[in-house]
Amino acid sequence: MTTAFPEWFYPGPPGGWTADMLDRLPPDAPRHVELIDGSLVMMSPQTAFHMFMINLLIDSERGIRPPAELVVAREMTVTLGLRQRPEPDVLVVDRAALRNLSTTTFKPEDVHLVVEVVSAESMERDRTTKPIKYSDAGIRYFWRVEQEDEGAVVYTFELEPAVRAYVPTGIHRGRLRTYAGFDVDIDLDLSTYMGGMAP
Repeated sequence: MTTAFPEWFYPGPPGGWTADMLDRLPPDAPRHVELIDGSLVMMSPQTAFHMFMINLLIDSERGIRPPAELVVAREMTVTLGLRQRPEPDVLVVDRAALRNLSTTTFKPEDVHLVVEVVSAESMERDRTTKPIKYSDAGIRYFWRVEQEDEGAVVYTFELEPAVRAYVPTGIHRGRLRTYAGFDVDIDLDLSTYMGGMAP
C-alpha cells in the first residue's frame, strides 16, 4: 500500500524548494523536514536508541556541558545556503544566536558543533552527504553517533581549515572524552534512560 504525498509536496514550487520555504510549509507537513540539495527530506519515525541518545547528549548534568556563551539545541535546522537547510539531531550554538523564541534556524557561523545520530534510513546522508555540507560551511566540530549492538559508538571529527574537510579525532565506546572548543566527558551508558526496558 502506498501513501500519496499531499498536493503541495509534488511537483513543488516553481524553481524548486529554498531554505526560507521551510518556515512556510502547510500545517499538515511532517514535524521534521530538512532541505538537502533543494529536495525536501521527511524524517522517518525515530528508534528508541535515537531518542535516548539525543536525551543523553542534551542532558544538562550528564551530556554536553558547554561554557555559558554557548547553548545546546536539538533538532533545529542550519541554513547553509539557498537550497541547503539540514536538521542535525543536536547542535551547540552561540547563545546570542537564539535571538528570540521564534528562532527556527541558525547560520553556520553561529554553530560550533553538529551531531548526527544515525538511523537506517539516514545512514548515507549522515555518513557522507551532510558532513561534506557542514565542513564546506566551516562548522568546526562534527560527531556521528551509531548504534553498536546495544551500545553507542561516537565518531568525532574536527575541521581542517586548509582543505575545509573533517579529519577524525577519535572513536569512542563506553565514554566520550574529547574536545569541541571545550572539554567533553560523557558516559555513553544509556541504561538510565532505558529504565525498565528489556536488554
